[in-house]
Amino acid sequence: MVDSVQARRFLVRGRVQGVGFRWFVEREAHILGIAGWVRNNPDSTVEVLAMGTREQLSGLRARLQQGPRAARVDNVEESEAKPVSSLTTFRIEGAW
Repeated sequence: MVDSVQARRFLVRGRVQGVGFRWFVEREAHILGIAGWVRNNPDSTVEVLAMGTREQLSGLRARLQQGPRAARVDNVEESEAKPVSSLTTFRIEGAW
Protein backbone atom coordinates (compact mmCIF):
# COMPACT_ATOMS: atom_id res chain seq x y z
CA MET A 1 0.00 0.00 0.00
CA VAL A 2 1.37 3.40 -0.98
CA ASP A 3 1.37 6.04 1.74
CA SER A 4 -0.64 8.91 0.30
CA VAL A 5 0.59 12.48 0.23
CA GLN A 6 -0.38 14.51 3.25
CA ALA A 7 0.03 18.22 3.94
CA ARG A 8 1.01 19.86 7.21
CA ARG A 9 1.48 23.42 8.32
CA PHE A 10 4.25 24.01 10.83
CA LEU A 11 4.67 27.19 12.84
CA VAL A 12 8.13 27.48 14.38
CA ARG A 13 8.70 29.82 17.34
CA GLY A 14 11.94 30.91 18.95
CA ARG A 15 15.02 32.61 17.52
CA VAL A 16 14.24 31.48 13.98
CA GLN A 17 14.59 34.61 11.85
CA GLY A 18 17.94 36.01 10.76
CA VAL A 19 19.70 32.70 11.44
CA GLY A 20 19.37 31.00 8.02
CA PHE A 21 16.33 29.02 9.11
CA ARG A 22 14.50 29.20 5.77
CA TRP A 23 17.56 28.02 3.85
CA PHE A 24 18.00 25.19 6.38
CA VAL A 25 14.36 24.14 5.90
CA GLU A 26 14.65 24.34 2.11
CA ARG A 27 17.75 22.12 2.12
CA GLU A 28 16.21 19.55 4.48
CA ALA A 29 12.97 19.47 2.45
CA HIS A 30 14.96 18.80 -0.74
CA ILE A 31 16.86 15.98 0.98
CA LEU A 32 13.58 14.45 2.20
CA GLY A 33 11.79 14.93 -1.13
CA ILE A 34 9.10 17.22 0.33
CA ALA A 35 7.17 19.84 -1.66
CA GLY A 36 5.92 23.12 -0.20
CA TRP A 37 7.28 26.43 1.01
CA VAL A 38 8.78 28.24 3.99
CA ARG A 39 8.41 31.92 4.91
CA ASN A 40 9.07 34.40 7.69
CA ASN A 41 5.97 35.85 9.35
CA PRO A 42 5.70 39.41 10.73
CA ASP A 43 5.30 38.01 14.28
CA SER A 44 8.85 36.51 14.18
CA THR A 45 7.66 32.96 13.55
CA VAL A 46 8.64 30.85 10.56
CA GLU A 47 5.79 29.13 8.72
CA VAL A 48 6.22 25.96 6.68
CA LEU A 49 3.74 24.26 4.37
CA ALA A 50 4.99 20.74 3.65
CA MET A 51 3.58 17.94 1.53
CA GLY A 52 4.83 14.37 1.59
CA THR A 53 4.27 10.97 3.14
CA ARG A 54 3.79 10.57 6.87
CA GLU A 55 7.43 9.43 7.18
CA GLN A 56 8.75 12.42 5.21
CA LEU A 57 6.69 14.86 7.30
CA SER A 58 7.76 13.38 10.63
CA GLY A 59 11.37 13.58 9.41
CA LEU A 60 10.91 17.24 8.57
CA ARG A 61 9.27 17.92 11.93
CA ALA A 62 12.25 16.41 13.74
CA ARG A 63 14.61 18.64 11.74
CA LEU A 64 12.46 21.73 12.40
CA GLN A 65 12.73 21.06 16.13
CA GLN A 66 16.53 20.97 15.77
CA GLY A 67 16.95 23.91 13.43
CA PRO A 68 20.26 25.24 12.15
CA ARG A 69 23.08 25.84 14.63
CA ALA A 70 22.40 29.56 15.22
CA ALA A 71 18.68 29.05 15.83
CA ARG A 72 16.84 28.39 19.08
CA VAL A 73 13.57 26.54 18.52
CA ASP A 74 11.12 26.95 21.41
CA ASN A 75 8.07 25.35 19.86
CA VAL A 76 6.86 23.68 16.65
CA GLU A 77 3.09 23.85 16.18
CA GLU A 78 1.69 21.37 13.66
CA SER A 79 -1.71 21.48 12.01
CA GLU A 80 -3.50 19.80 9.10
CA ALA A 81 -3.33 21.52 5.74
CA LYS A 82 -4.83 20.90 2.32
CA PRO A 83 -2.40 19.58 -0.29
CA VAL A 84 -1.74 22.05 -3.11
CA SER A 85 -1.46 20.15 -6.39
CA SER A 86 0.45 22.95 -8.13
CA LEU A 87 3.30 22.75 -5.60
CA THR A 88 5.79 20.20 -6.89
CA THR A 89 9.01 21.58 -5.42
CA PHE A 90 10.04 23.30 -2.21
CA ARG A 91 10.75 27.02 -2.21
CA ILE A 92 11.48 29.96 0.05
CA GLU A 93 8.71 32.55 -0.15
CA GLY A 94 9.40 36.25 0.26
CA ALA A 95 13.17 35.92 0.44
CA TRP A 96 14.98 39.14 -0.36
